[in-house]
Amino acid sequence: MKPCCPVLKKADYEVKTVPLSVCREMVAEYHYAKTGSNTATFRHGLFLKTSPEICLGVAWWIPPTKSAALANYPKNWKAVLVLSRLVVHPDVPQNAASFLIMRSVNLIRKDSRWEYLLTYADEWQKHSGAIYKATNWQPRGKTAPEATWVDVKGRMVSRKAGPHTRTKDEMLALGHKMIGRFSRHRFGMAL
Repeated sequence: MKPCCPVLKKADYEVKTVPLSVCREMVAEYHYAKTGSNTATFRHGLFLKTSPEICLGVAWWIPPTKSAALANYPKNWKAVLVLSRLVVHPDVPQNAASFLIMRSVNLIRKDSRWEYLLTYADEWQKHSGAIYKATNWQPRGKTAPEATWVDVKGRMVSRKAGPHTRTKDEMLALGHKMIGRFSRHRFGMAL
């Protein structure tokens, strides 16, 4: 698919809720992590109005860990969501990701349970968070460097498994490989 124009025309696109399976497919195909959470609080997809059956991007939202929520929004840590995965098809217009983010944020604003949004830009992928800066997220500094793990297929793997955080030995026993220690740029948005 080729973009219809070099810059996305808002009137030609829409963002709507999609099944978790659509998020998984898009992330597996186009996101460096290749996988995501087993759950989602919100799942929004980007669609060209003339092709409403073809998803061109997804914004996948989940609650962050309690410690991440408290560190960024101690006022009400249970009212925090994190943009866990953001991905767009490589052939969409250049501002498609920002359009998807902001339309997704607008949909979340309609649900009064949520007060604060959080997201990260991974330095190991050389991401600076430019897309978040462009969509009015506030820089919140960097995280401490953490081990980044991948499985035998090169998919990013979390040390967190439900309530348990796996040790280095457990990760190695599962066949995972640590590829380095990296910080992430952190961004927040009050709703």
